[in-house]
Amino acid sequence: MAPAIMTLAADAPELSAANTGFMLICSALVMLMTPALAFFYGGMVRVKSTLNMLMMSFISLGIVTILWVLYGFSMAFGTDSGSIVGWSSEYVGLSGIGITELWDGYTIPVYVFAVFQLMFAIITPALISGALADRVKFTAWALFIALWVTIVYFPVAHWVWGTGGWLFEMGVIDFAGGTAVHINAGAAALGVILVIGKRVGFKKDPMRPHSLPLVMLGAGLLWFGWFGFNAGSWLGNDDGVGAVMFVNTQVATAAAMLAWLLYEKIRHGAFTTLGAASGAVAGLVAITPSGGSCSPLGAIGIGAIAGLLCAMAVGLKYKFGYDDSLDVVGVHLVGGVVGSLLVGFFATGGVQSKAQGLLYGGNADQLVKQAIGVFSVLAYSLIASAILALILDKTIGMRVSEDDEVSGIDQVEHAETAYDFSGAGGGASSRSTAAPAPAAQETKKVDA
Repeated sequence: MAPAIMTLAADAPELSAANTGFMLICSALVMLMTPALAFFYGGMVRVKSTLNMLMMSFISLGIVTILWVLYGFSMAFGTDSGSIVGWSSEYVGLSGIGITELWDGYTIPVYVFAVFQLMFAIITPALISGALADRVKFTAWALFIALWVTIVYFPVAHWVWGTGGWLFEMGVIDFAGGTAVHINAGAAALGVILVIGKRVGFKKDPMRPHSLPLVMLGAGLLWFGWFGFNAGSWLGNDDGVGAVMFVNTQVATAAAMLAWLLYEKIRHGAFTTLGAASGAVAGLVAITPSGGSCSPLGAIGIGAIAGLLCAMAVGLKYKFGYDDSLDVVGVHLVGGVVGSLLVGFFATGGVQSKAQGLLYGGNADQLVKQAIGVFSVLAYSLIASAILALILDKTIGMRVSEDDEVSGIDQVEHAETAYDFSGAGGGASSRSTAAPAPAAQETKKVDA
């Protein structure tokens, strides 16, 4: 994947079993990130929305996979057309690709590159779902995914990573998805929530996470899978760049988590588990575009800055009144912007490319390129996503009814609940044969 640096790889006409195996493992790790995201988001919502949150991620695995095979890979990585989108007939249906045909300039088969990129395409719309918790019709969400990846993700992936894409040719550095994945998803989330509005009770009712252990599990699995997401984006292990990215991923994530927790302690007086998980994700987001161009010391700086700024940014929704349910804007959009722009400061010129940032003797050229990449993707995704949401809202409707939202979207949309509390107080046989306990002493219902 390694954007803006594909052409730097030496020609390698022979398939490498080692690199191929490594990339298949990395693809599996990135696939794991979507269920991990489902757990992360699922724990952050109230009980009555848990299953819906899980399903909003899982459905992306189905929809995007089929569209990627049919035409998505061709649009993203086919022959360039006008620097905007690609198309190659042999990629349609993945039907014209030889089993040992190599991705141009690399030692891995086209099939391996295609499946690795597929996993990125799957998780990107799933990221958006966290901003829409509690209130979106599942059918509308599924249709939104199909339209959004077609109109937004596939073309943007071509801009950033496809040979001939205008940001690729400009030299914008995005090692593994700061613009194409995180800014893209964060801006889309903002566009949609501005159209569909706030949850019932926003700023009035408590909307606390129902399961912080589930949040921590999801964050841990995301951290684990992110090594495939980042280190795999160099598409091989021949020159050590992927190893640097692996190290920087760990370092920046640790720094961001500590910075977020420090901010929380100073501002709110406590170190929270939710803050630890969110800080880690903020670091993972920020190092994604920048980790292939900086040193481990630079990764500490990038992670710490991202952890602090994202922790500050999550409160903006209360100030400006947009209901970003699970802080997709505050973490993914802000973290992606921070990580992408900091390439212009922390690029050493000695890892993935010769580009140098301002702190390493370079001029402002790379920073300008990064800013163009950041704000072009942000603007396109924000506007296109808002238009798509508006069209769906005016036709089939994006939101469930207020009554359904209050009663619980899990039961309404999926005819299920995440937890069965019917036997939580014990059966009749386990109760004392003495007089029944007063109503005031009975087990309280779990807050939904």
